[in-house]
Amino acid sequence: MPNILVTGGAGYIGSHNVLALLKKGYDVVIFDNLETGHKEIVDVLTSISAKGKVIDFIKGDLKNYDDIESVFKIYDIAAVIHFAAYSLVGESVSNPQKYYYNNVFGTLNLLKAMLENNVNKIVFSSSAAVYGEPVTVPMDENHPKNPINPYGKSKLMIENIMDDYDLAYGLRSIRLRYFNVVGADSSCLTGEWHDNETHLIPNILKASFSDEDKVFKLYGNDYDTNDGTCIRDYINVEDLAKAHILSLECLLNGGYTDTFNLGTRSGDSVKEVFKICEEVVSEKIPLVVEPKREGDPVCLVADNTKIKDLFGWSPKTSLKDSITTAYNWEKYLQDNFLKIKN
Repeated sequence: MPNILVTGGAGYIGSHNVLALLKKGYDVVIFDNLETGHKEIVDVLTSISAKGKVIDFIKGDLKNYDDIESVFKIYDIAAVIHFAAYSLVGESVSNPQKYYYNNVFGTLNLLKAMLENNVNKIVFSSSAAVYGEPVTVPMDENHPKNPINPYGKSKLMIENIMDDYDLAYGLRSIRLRYFNVVGADSSCLTGEWHDNETHLIPNILKASFSDEDKVFKLYGNDYDTNDGTCIRDYINVEDLAKAHILSLECLLNGGYTDTFNLGTRSGDSVKEVFKICEEVVSEKIPLVVEPKREGDPVCLVADNTKIKDLFGWSPKTSLKDSITTAYNWEKYLQDNFLKIKN
């Protein structure tokens, strides 16, 4: 099987995609600077029994061209799946230079190394943040793209750069625009692990651990929805990984540059998600209502018709099952990795 380079493979979504690649028999090279990823996850990935194998883990930074260029000199890379990026919306507003330098410049270095080593296939981790405020719901791939923060702008810039690279150099890319990714590996091998957690479901679940003395903060209960809270489209991380495999294989089989939404075409409110979390943990979770945050859209839901029609992909995992795997992972994380670190 061909060698696949996964940038950001020690992170949340990247590590699940490494697992999916291994199960399909691909050989994988992980490239990560471990700023937000974790070496402990890499160790798990390199030790599991699968059809494929992790050839190596390279600690490196895309902002350093020599780091990424050397990977292509050492390994015969057939294609790239690119996850490495900063992704905190609030931080991108307060420190846009960090996001443009890392996300855009780092990707330019990656693309340069690919071109110089005759690698012309890449699957790119994009985001629904490229759309900005919704004009229509659900949002399809032709929805107006007016990102409202530097994070979303950086993702859209990269998509535009990839269009130009396709036209000029024949570098083919498939860009996958995620909505809200949830859940963990069903076998509890990896999951969401952020030192500064900003995502809804892990923060609700963390508040259920009494020894942490945490309270879940619900930002805004006066939105124009049935229960007053925001509605989002939650896509399971293992379902997401399957879409990456399909995109990769499309490119390996001669497919062309394209863009797809990854979501479920349905939405759940924050209160609905909170209720499911309480059902999963079988206890009441401490909650406090805070004022709404500026810039949070009322409703974000994906139209996933395009990828269903072209790839036959559809999400299989219910939100409750996703939350269950996330809770199992959080318990494992608390009892193992975090306990060791503390």
